[in-house]
Amino acid sequence: MQTRLLNLVIDHLEHILEQVGEDGVGFGSDLDGAKIPRGIGNAAGLQRLVEIMRTRGFGKPLIEKVCFKNWLRMLGQTWGGAHTP
Repeated sequence: MQTRLLNLVIDHLEHILEQVGEDGVGFGSDLDGAKIPRGIGNAAGLQRLVEIMRTRGFGKPLIEKVCFKNWLRMLGQTWGGAHTP
């Protein structure tokens, strides 16, 4: 059951990537209070999603964008361009 739910998260990720492209999506940090699949649990569970992305052929650059680089870029733009990866 957990694997099915985790795969569903990646199904949704793939759909969003198709809609907005790889620069427009990132896993959020709002794990407190959100309904998170049991297989993820908290931020430490992100690695399980990364494993599924690798299995599905996501390359390292895309995984990095989705997991943290897009957020760093957006925060840098929001906070005056101090850091953009």
